Amino acid sequence: MPEAAASSSVTEPAKDEMPTMGFLEHLEELRRRIIYSLLAIVVGCLLCWTYVVRLVELMQRPIVDALHANGLPEKLVYLNPVDPFNLYLKVAGVVGLFVASPFVLYQVWLFIAPGLYRNEKRYIFPFMVSTVSLFLAGGYFGYRLVYPQALRFLIEFSKQFTPMITIEEYSQLFLTIIVGMGVIFEMPILVFFLALMGIVTAGWMWRNLRYSILVIFIIAAILTPTTDILNMCIFAAPMVALYVLSIAIAWVAHPKQRKKRAEKKKP
Repeated sequence: MPEAAASSSVTEPAKDEMPTMGFLEHLEELRRRIIYSLLAIVVGCLLCWTYVVRLVELMQRPIVDALHANGLPEKLVYLNPVDPFNLYLKVAGVVGLFVASPFVLYQVWLFIAPGLYRNEKRYIFPFMVSTVSLFLAGGYFGYRLVYPQALRFLIEFSKQFTPMITIEEYSQLFLTIIVGMGVIFEMPILVFFLALMGIVTAGWMWRNLRYSILVIFIIAAILTPTTDILNMCIFAAPMVALYVLSIAIAWVAHPKQRKKRAEKKKP
């Protein structure tokens, strides 16, 4: 009997020995992680504020290039004296969010880690690297490809008019696309945790591939600032690729597949 008990304790995944947290304890833990994350974002914003002029120049580069290519004035305008200052705040805030994202995501991990088994907690390093990398890749993809293509189309389509682009409208469009693409690129991470908890399976995702592609193109049509098919496809293509990648991730992370792999390893 002792040997059987010992063998069962080896095969069954054990959770860390810790007292079960009640609902109020979970709320307190969530509040703590949110406060730490907000403090990290504030620090990131303060660091970025020292380089805010250079950051604003980088933010304006896509529209300046698009205006220059069409022989138009290359400066944005503002209608309210506080608009330039608000622009600096927004830019510092968004870049500070990107800078603080590793620490913020680590706080997310610390919040969900107590509910995971010991063998599942080894995912912390891949989780941090992949989450930050995907978020930054999404923002970079939006900045280098999606946003410039959209601006060129919009400027060339209305070149018979004289544009008067305000910094408020431009910054709102810029931040929506850049942050939106960063969030979209987090799809594999979301699917990983849903599959880890057994909520979704690779088979279910594969069977609903056609419907998922339709939904992706609908989302791309809503997000893209233009009405042409090319820019919608530019938005949708990485989302479709990420969905296919998520199917493979779901197959690896689902409990049934992990159990099958564990059984194959047994002598």
